[in-house]
Amino acid sequence: MDDGRGWQERRRLAVEAHGAALARARAVEGERAAALIAGFVTQARGRGLAATALTARSYAGRGRYRTGLRGWYLRPDLAVGEDGNLYLLTVPASLRARLTGVVVPPYPPRLVIGEGGRDGDSIPLEVLLRRRLDADG
Repeated sequence: MDDGRGWQERRRLAVEAHGAALARARAVEGERAAALIAGFVTQARGRGLAATALTARSYAGRGRYRTGLRGWYLRPDLAVGEDGNLYLLTVPASLRARLTGVVVPPYPPRLVIGEGGRDGDSIPLEVLLRRRLDADG
């Protein structure tokens, strides 16, 4: 007779398998998104689009912070850096950071930006990149 341990073990293995499959899918998605971003950087440079100094905003939207990064804005809170990374440019408010600037880590690229957010907040990365190129092209 099964005392529940067999079921628990099968359940644990199923959860691990599901997690591994999700991680593989995310890795493939990240690679595809990174390739889109690399293509954007190449096209932007080829078209002579000037990279600008990127600034981050506080979550409340009141403060602006220097990041030391240069790149192209896709939206006010999202940009592609000259280094080919995607950056989410929102940070906690800080008086010290207003004086010294902030370090913004690269944002893991996804094929759909804002996925899982409110209706109308999600948009394919490819569309955002094309819009940015077309805006100055």
